[in-house]
Amino acid sequence: MKVEDEIEIMGQRLNYRIKNIFGRSLHIREVDAGSCNACEVEVTSLSNPIYDIERFGLHIVASPRHADMLLVTGPVTRNMELALLKTYNATPSPKLVAAMGSCACCGGIFGDTYASGGGVDRFIPVDVYIPGCPPRPQAVIFGLMVAIDKLEQKIRKTEAKT
Repeated sequence: MKVEDEIEIMGQRLNYRIKNIFGRSLHIREVDAGSCNACEVEVTSLSNPIYDIERFGLHIVASPRHADMLLVTGPVTRNMELALLKTYNATPSPKLVAAMGSCACCGGIFGDTYASGGGVDRFIPVDVYIPGCPPRPQAVIFGLMVAIDKLEQKIRKTEAKT
């Protein structure tokens, strides 16, 4: 199977799930918590003509107040810790958090040093881990599919309480 066909199949499944849950697109706020920018290159490539995630109902937004999901890259540096917490708190519930890349998942090569506090889950709850250094765009799309499953579970729990 060609890569383009694989992307199309995953994207159509993702779009179907998003439309059923939200009735609209999924809004994602990307947060660079201290990365080397390799993951950001992959996030940017998701908007190129090969992947074009907009056609699958995924939109990168500028404000956490408009986001359904945070996509965090890099180890959380001491300088970005407060900014990450503020971004997380500004995102409306139910929200998803995906740690993208080895650094966001576990601290990566930076580990737990003076300047780096390690992985994202030390600071905010993480729903989905997308490993890789950097992860391929297909892995990011697959991670978003897993994240949608988690969000659906959160919504069901919220509805069950009311």
